[in-house]
Amino acid sequence: MMEDKTNNKVQDVEFYKQAYEQEKLRAASLAGRLADAKNEADSLQFQLDRIKNNPMWKASKPLRQVMHWGLRNYRRVRNLGGPRGIARKLRQKKIEAQAKKLHGTASFPTPEQTERQKNTKFDNMVKISILVPLYNTPINFLDEMLMSVVNQTYQNWELCLADGSDKEHDNVGIRCQEYLAKDKRIVYKKLAVNEGISGNTNECYAMATGEYIGLFDHDDVLHPAALYEYVKVINEQGADYIYCDETTFKGESINNMITLHFKPDFAPDNLRANNYICHFSVFSRKLLEGTELFRSGFDGSQDHDMILRLTANAKKVVHVPKLLYYWRSHKASTASDISAKPYAIAAAKGAVADHLTRCGFKNFAIKSTRAFDTIFEIRYEIQSEDKISILIPNKDHIEDLRRCIDSIQARSTYENYEIVIIENNSENKETFDYYQTLEKQDKITIVTYKGEFNYSRINNFGAGYASGKYLLLLNNDTQVISMNWLEAMLMYAQRPDVGAVGAKLYYGDRTIQHAGVVVGLGEHRTAGHTHYKINYDNLGYMGKLCYAQNVSAVTGACMMVKKSIYDALGGLDETFAVALNDVDFCLRIREKGYLNVFTPFAELYHFESASRGIDVVDETKAKRYEEESALFRERWKELLAKGDPYYNRNFSLDHSDYSLRVDTNISEEI
Repeated sequence: MMEDKTNNKVQDVEFYKQAYEQEKLRAASLAGRLADAKNEADSLQFQLDRIKNNPMWKASKPLRQVMHWGLRNYRRVRNLGGPRGIARKLRQKKIEAQAKKLHGTASFPTPEQTERQKNTKFDNMVKISILVPLYNTPINFLDEMLMSVVNQTYQNWELCLADGSDKEHDNVGIRCQEYLAKDKRIVYKKLAVNEGISGNTNECYAMATGEYIGLFDHDDVLHPAALYEYVKVINEQGADYIYCDETTFKGESINNMITLHFKPDFAPDNLRANNYICHFSVFSRKLLEGTELFRSGFDGSQDHDMILRLTANAKKVVHVPKLLYYWRSHKASTASDISAKPYAIAAAKGAVADHLTRCGFKNFAIKSTRAFDTIFEIRYEIQSEDKISILIPNKDHIEDLRRCIDSIQARSTYENYEIVIIENNSENKETFDYYQTLEKQDKITIVTYKGEFNYSRINNFGAGYASGKYLLLLNNDTQVISMNWLEAMLMYAQRPDVGAVGAKLYYGDRTIQHAGVVVGLGEHRTAGHTHYKINYDNLGYMGKLCYAQNVSAVTGACMMVKKSIYDALGGLDETFAVALNDVDFCLRIREKGYLNVFTPFAELYHFESASRGIDVVDETKAKRYEEESALFRERWKELLAKGDPYYNRNFSLDHSDYSLRVDTNISEEI
């Protein structure tokens, strides 16, 4: 017995020694590759500095500025599709300018609608307490704010005003008293001292008696039907947290809109990276039990902190896809310029960090992006370096395959992966010669699928040979750009609430091929890619190309998923032989309660022909695509009728650039 224990200890020591040596070799390999990358970067920086310090370079600055201006405009013209594209864009801009008017005072209820809404008797006529902290509010702004509440078509509300204005602004309190005398639903308190945004709002909350709480800024304006629409979804859907679409405006009229923000339905990853919910938040008072409303430690981003906390506990977060909140932009407002309030940036990072910690995440990093200081890149800790099986179907096209594999091997900093090449009916001798070279490499396996082309069946076949915990479906015509692409995808795929993860893909001309998929988008009303053919450095609609976000689907050209999820769903549906198999798979993932994520921080080229679009070159292929489209539309008809939850119904389904929908007035739709 003693001898057995001794042998076991010796074996354990040997095991850990070998593991230690392997980790040392791996660390040395990574260090060497990173050192090479740094040397290359230093060399390029040295060359760049030499160029910039050259007198001829400095003297040519005016000429270069003209040249760059010309190149930028050339790219814009090219990306629009030439003169016809420009004409189409100009027409679209004209129509969108008209559409903007529909979301201003023109969207206010008619006298008949107002009476109908005032007389509507809901099963649950909840009282909504609207909290407004006041501080030196300009009287004209104050009047507009107060009247927008008084004119609400839903009547069961109270307006709680806590006034922290200084002595020079006593007129704020005087004007509030005038309104209070006319309407007893208004409650006013003059504060002895100004307690800041958080403190003043908490004072408002102490006065509130409603079952639901609404947060409203002292210089903004509400749509007259805002409370009516909110109470409607409280009754119909049991909503305990509600928000709507919003716009910034300037000057004396809400019709003078600057930016219209049409939002997705609740998307937790979007919210962590960017406070897209913002206004107009209304929530059940029960969500505040055991917690504070605003925390003074997050002043400047107190709303983001509150929204993260409350939505995490909410049972039903509902987005009303109507523009019901008008956010005034003026010199002192955050809507005008957040750079005037740098403390808000630090507070926002702190709010997100606190939320992530509460959710059990550790060792994460939060970094501002180029889109905006409070739009974040979040880097999650890789909890376990499990094997990733990269599945690459291939038929000939050796140059594409070689470029793809070379880029994986040369640029990937994550090392625990295997490549499974699924050979399908190649004909060229060069292909099999190359396979022989690849088979000598440790991390590469080649399996042969015999049968006609069926993308779903080929990948399902290859998945049977995968030994990794994660599968990465990858097209052979891709090329890795970002060195940490596997980590950027794995950090989401490892989460228990996430299903599929997709990357940001570019065509060879650096225009965008994939940045998430929208269901119902495009000519066939099946699915399409957003931001399609937009230049690589574009920020995207409201900065969407700069942060990880929840989407309905991602492309199978580069998609990571746990093998356990893939197997549980039976892989890709083989009735979708060519098209829409990836979208169908992602939607089945969502049916199981998982989130799908698009991350712009995993970047690859996808050298699919930018001009061909859907492969319907001949009648046979066209017929096959139509059949698969019809199958998709039938299977997902309920979702298609409701609309993609991550794509606002106010956007057109004819364009991928978040153009406004202009085909009909949707002011009565919910």
